[in-house]
Amino acid sequence: MTKVSDMNEALVSPSVARNRDPILTILRQVLPRSGAVLEIASGTGEHAVYFAAALPHLEWQPTDYDEQALISIKAHRAAAGLPNLLTPVVLDASASEWPVKQADAVVAINMVHISPWAATQGLMAGARRVLPPGGAFYLYGAYKENGAHTAPSNEAFDQDLKRRNPEWGVRDLEAVSKLAADEGLQLVGRIPMPANNLSVIFRR
Repeated sequence: MTKVSDMNEALVSPSVARNRDPILTILRQVLPRSGAVLEIASGTGEHAVYFAAALPHLEWQPTDYDEQALISIKAHRAAAGLPNLLTPVVLDASASEWPVKQADAVVAINMVHISPWAATQGLMAGARRVLPPGGAFYLYGAYKENGAHTAPSNEAFDQDLKRRNPEWGVRDLEAVSKLAADEGLQLVGRIPMPANNLSVIFRR
C-alpha cells in the first residue's frame, strides 16, 4: 500500500481497483434494500467509500483494528463526503464484544487469510451476535477447497502470507464454513470471482 499524494494519510491498495466492481455486483444481490452494513477490517477504506457511494440506500459502518488503517479510512471518508458513510470505529474481530451491537449485514473482504485463526473465530461469533435472523454475512478472498489450493498463484500467496506472519494463511473453505455453522450461520452461496478468489455468503 502507498500513500496518496493529495490526501495526507489516505492509503491505496492496487487490488481494490481490480476487485471492487465484481464484489459490488454480488453485494447488490446479497445486501438488503435498506439498513446498516457493518464492514469488518476495512483496511485502506477504499472499498467502504466505493460501496457507500454505489449503495446510497445503505448506511455503511467501516471498522478496523489497525491505527494506520483507521487514519486512512478517515481520510478517504473526508474526501468522499458521503452522508451514508459513518466514522470508522476500532473493532477487534476476535473480541468477545464488539462496539457495534447490531447490523443488517456484515461484510469482510480479504480479512480471513490476513489475520490469525482466532480472528476468524471471533468474526463468526460476532456476526451471529449482531445479525438479525436471515441477515447476510459476506466474505471475499482466497480459499483452499477440500484441503487443496485452487490455483498455483493461491499457493504462492499462501506461502508469502505465512512468511510475513506464521498465523496468517489461506484457509480451507470447509473449515471456515464449519466454524460458521457452529455459530448458526448457514452457507448459502459460493461464487467464483476473478483472480481465483471466492465470494462466500452466509445467512444467520
